[in-house]
Amino acid sequence: MTERKPPGMTFTSWIDKQIYEATQRGEFDDLPGAGKPLPKHPDDDGQRWLREYLRREGVSADELLPPPLKLRKERARLAESVADMASEQEVRDAVSELNHRIAEFRRIPVGPPIFVPLLDPGEMVGRWRAARTAARGAPPLAAPEPAPPEAKPSPRRRWWRPGR
Repeated sequence: MTERKPPGMTFTSWIDKQIYEATQRGEFDDLPGAGKPLPKHPDDDGQRWLREYLRREGVSADELLPPPLKLRKERARLAESVADMASEQEVRDAVSELNHRIAEFRRIPVGPPIFVPLLDPGEMVGRWRAARTAARGAPPLAAPEPAPPEAKPSPRRRWWRPGR
């Protein structure tokens, strides 16, 4: 296979020619497993080869996900791992960085149209604080009461009504 592709010949025809010549020389005869079906595994769902390839290459299966699903997974992981962060600023920085990437995705969406909500930094800091107080053994601080909803203005009456 050290010869170079001749100029003016396509790669497909050059490769086909090499395979044909190797078959004529008998280089594919007596290969291990020749004439036998591929082994079936009970847990094989047709994607086993892909999982094995990813494992061999050291790549996470998450890398194959479309961008919105990857962002949703990162969002869920951040919400779970916020308790392990060292400081409130680290939580805010992580949330800010992920929110920036989500906003970039929303600006120019790539992949299926899946909505990815932004993370609320206040909520994540609240989770971090609750985890810190629970780790110290103190009862969690009571969350501040939400402000009462403002009264909506009454709908304006129409000056013109049909049928009058």
